[in-house]
Amino acid sequence: MITSVLVANRGEIACRIFRTCRELGVRTVAVYSDADENALHARVADAAVRLPGTASADTYLRGELIVRAALAAGADAVHPGYGFLSENAGFARAVIDAGLVWIGPPPAAIEAMASKTRAKQLMGLKPLTGVTEADLPVLVKAAAGGGGRGMRVVRELAEMEGELEAARAEAQSAFGDGEVFVESYVEGGRHIEVQVLADTHGTVWALGTRDCSLQRRHQKVIEESPAPGIPATLVAELHELAVRAARAVDYTGAGTVEFLVGEDGKAHFLEMNTRLQVEHPVTEAVFGIDLVALQIRVAEGGALEDPEDDPPRARGHAIEARLYAENPADSWTPQTGTLHRLAVGVAGVQAENIRLDTGYADGDPIPVHYDPMLAKVVVHAPTRAEAIRKLAGALERATIHGPITNRDLLVRSLRHEEFTTARMNTGFYDRHLPSLTEPAPDPYAPLAAALADAHGRSRFGGWRNLPAQPQVKRYATADGEEHETAYRHTREGLTADGVQVVHTDASLVVLEVAGVRRKFDVTRYADRIHVNATTLTPLPRFPDATAQHAPGSLLAPMPGTVVRVAEGATVGAPVRAGEPLLWLEAMKMEHKIAAPTTGTLTALHVVTGQQVEVGTLLAVVL
Repeated sequence: MITSVLVANRGEIACRIFRTCRELGVRTVAVYSDADENALHARVADAAVRLPGTASADTYLRGELIVRAALAAGADAVHPGYGFLSENAGFARAVIDAGLVWIGPPPAAIEAMASKTRAKQLMGLKPLTGVTEADLPVLVKAAAGGGGRGMRVVRELAEMEGELEAARAEAQSAFGDGEVFVESYVEGGRHIEVQVLADTHGTVWALGTRDCSLQRRHQKVIEESPAPGIPATLVAELHELAVRAARAVDYTGAGTVEFLVGEDGKAHFLEMNTRLQVEHPVTEAVFGIDLVALQIRVAEGGALEDPEDDPPRARGHAIEARLYAENPADSWTPQTGTLHRLAVGVAGVQAENIRLDTGYADGDPIPVHYDPMLAKVVVHAPTRAEAIRKLAGALERATIHGPITNRDLLVRSLRHEEFTTARMNTGFYDRHLPSLTEPAPDPYAPLAAALADAHGRSRFGGWRNLPAQPQVKRYATADGEEHETAYRHTREGLTADGVQVVHTDASLVVLEVAGVRRKFDVTRYADRIHVNATTLTPLPRFPDATAQHAPGSLLAPMPGTVVRVAEGATVGAPVRAGEPLLWLEAMKMEHKIAAPTTGTLTALHVVTGQQVEVGTLLAVVL
């Protein structure tokens, strides 16, 4: 029996695995980088071992350090979570060779399926070679890993070499393996996957379907089970293909077989992920199981058979939304800072059948070195329509105090007619992102913030018999829009034109507009104010007219590392609008910094490998 498990991962998935281990009475061991020294997963584990450094390549991708940590902490098993080394056969062998139990598939199965090129060969498919105009569009993909890293859509043949280079660099950084390949890109397809679970006694379960079509940068945003609108014949076909793939490599443990289903209803095999998926909670909710507990059972040699329910039967519908610290309206730019408060439900009490998986606690910093996902919010309901309504409502009412997030995008996506009618595909955000990210601040939030700030201050000046002058406050919303609001001190209290102020204190404002009363919860953190779901930054009464940077200045949109400077990007070189000048790596993704206009590169202030903070002057184009 397994008594102690080291999780070779961080954040949300480490905390989720620890939760099951505690329920099973299994001790837990965490590993942490220097950036994660005080991270939640390191705090909640029974023991934690430091991996010196901050970059993934120096810490969470160092298999020999993790094995050494497991032995030092007295663990007898290792769970890889997802990402990092979860699909690394060499790491799996190192764990087994050290006398530890590997909670995952056999190394040979990982080798057969973890490389997408080898997996395709196993399924009788071949990558594209010698791409021509007739083959476009195509998709460049990393052979190892997942999560959308090392993946590029190519629509112009002239872009092929550049995108191949970018994909190789990103894959090498994320997975330690720069191999990439090319395949046809299916336009308008749906991303459908099948969860499989196999034991060492010959049993293989196909646990329904999941739809993961809503993606940004080829990373999933909203997932659900079962996949809606899929004919029973196609479901049966996908189940059969998934089980066949698992049996072909003598698979054991949890895995996922992924497909792209075209508009013609034809399924195209994508890959088999030999690990637990980020979206596994929707399968758990629908089938009423704990996949981590079953992984541990299989690793101990136990059987999956249950005489009463073999395999388990699906009940109801589950949807998961990934809450990211990012700004969808600004090219999905990741955000850092402090997550002051994260709570789902009224007064922080979660409703039944709402699950929050997170690797953060209130007050935790969001590091720049890793994925920007803050949490996963999962709901389960009898029907899809009920699940959509419940999840959208939970997100809308959630308390999220900290950096900009994709919360509003998630709510609008769930309520979009294309999603509610199950007509979405992987191009959803390509078509709808502008409308889904249109600013829609609460018009009364700035007034509520100003009134809360004014609470307790003196009502009157020296001349009490004169009418008070209006007090004017200026705020910027998260989208950069500026708003001005005004109120007055009177003998009756605080007033504002057209609005009745019913109640005001430092944390709660009640306003009545046209006979309707609304409550505004107000919370201030340093230079930011959160009013219900609106985030405001106070601005000076009179804006500073002094220019902070010369025209043509390119500023770092996020903290990160300069991983590449474009060939030929030297001071004095001519550049075209949109031409890439350099690439920043932040939160496991590369972000292209392009020339804003056609002109001359008059200054370049950074070099490859340099760390930059948000707002750092990178270059100037005039």
